[in-house]
Amino acid sequence: MNINQIHNVYFIGIGGIGMSALARYFVALGKNVAGYDKTPTQLTQELEALGMAIHFNDSVDAIDAPFLNKENTLVVITPAIPKDHSEWNFFQNNRFHIKKRAEVLGIITKDTFCFAVAGTHGKTTTSSILGHVLHQCGVDVTAFLGGVVEQYNSNLIGSGKTVTVVEADEFDRSFLHLHPNLACITSMDADHLDIYGDSASIEASFTEFANKVSSENLFIANGLPLTGNTIGIGTNTTFSAQNSRIENGFYVFDIQTPKEVITNVRFGLPGHHNLMNALTAFAMAYIYGVAPEKIVTALASFPGIRRRFSFQIREEKLVYIDDYAHHPTEINAVHQAVRELYPNKKIIAAFQPHLFSRTKDFVDGFASSLSQFDEILLLEIYPARELPMEGVNSSWLLSKITNENKKLVSQEALLETFKNSDADVFVTIGAGDIGEQVKTIKDLLYEKI
Repeated sequence: MNINQIHNVYFIGIGGIGMSALARYFVALGKNVAGYDKTPTQLTQELEALGMAIHFNDSVDAIDAPFLNKENTLVVITPAIPKDHSEWNFFQNNRFHIKKRAEVLGIITKDTFCFAVAGTHGKTTTSSILGHVLHQCGVDVTAFLGGVVEQYNSNLIGSGKTVTVVEADEFDRSFLHLHPNLACITSMDADHLDIYGDSASIEASFTEFANKVSSENLFIANGLPLTGNTIGIGTNTTFSAQNSRIENGFYVFDIQTPKEVITNVRFGLPGHHNLMNALTAFAMAYIYGVAPEKIVTALASFPGIRRRFSFQIREEKLVYIDDYAHHPTEINAVHQAVRELYPNKKIIAAFQPHLFSRTKDFVDGFASSLSQFDEILLLEIYPARELPMEGVNSSWLLSKITNENKKLVSQEALLETFKNSDADVFVTIGAGDIGEQVKTIKDLLYEKI
């Protein structure tokens, strides 16, 4: 398929974080872009502001006429779309050009120098840092991201034609469509067991992805069973962060490279996991050939990502942090970062589980990670693409949390509980529609200051 011959691009699931980045890209190319999504969100509003026509009812009649021309229309779908979706079936039955998001990224990356960032955790932050660094250092880059970077108010950075940064998504083995020149793997924890079945299958898929590049062009977190440039903190690795400390809310550390030591590097996102993400982005840009002093300057200016340890309120009397974490490992990372910054403060966390299958597979891990907070509020499971599973619900998860300061709440009760809480630090966690509550919560908490 030649993208240059495509005039119209129609997205089924346009409001997804990865889909919306592609939609922005095609608008930047001058294509006519429209799409469907299940519900309006902040992201869909931002896309509409760019001129995209979006509707929220599954109906072929709602599709504008130009997108019904199969000769010059590309249809992009998300794996979350159900098989009985009438628009998808219309496009299939009429033999339109239909591609998964990952397949389209594969086409785009084939003709560029591609940085691919993979891992069950950390890929959005790492790819966002890397995209920011390359863009700030003058590289002709387009970065397709799984999160909205604050300074850019977008999940697309740059409009370069020769270099791409992409998240290499392991879901549905999507990353095997990509054509990376440099690749990293930040983690290989068990996830998406509804797709893979077991952790061995996940590891095999990551290994297949890793084999797309040579070992000298692969960057891996220390300890992974792969061969490549190793990344670690205080370790004897290819790239290592040394002497890390916190100064005025920033990490300050030295970087040991294979050739030199770079001192007093500053980075503003807290948590050891974010230090690893920053180090990985540094290593990839360094090997690509960007001057280290330029990378250091860019790292210090990284603004953060919407819903990735995102400070909504950062006052002396009250702090509110929002994070997309939806796996026990990610929740542990959030807790470590919060405790490191606020060791003597009372921390209340509200968590919305994402997917029945993930809750079932990792229920004990979720219970353990959530029990670390001083108080836990649990919302019902956000089902996304799934139907309910018998016995799998938030009450079951709540029963396994060992901390007695816990309760199950509705979205409405969450607001009231936060309002009446004497906590110093408020945290919202989860990949479901809890993210749509953030502004309301922020406004409510500001009234307490």
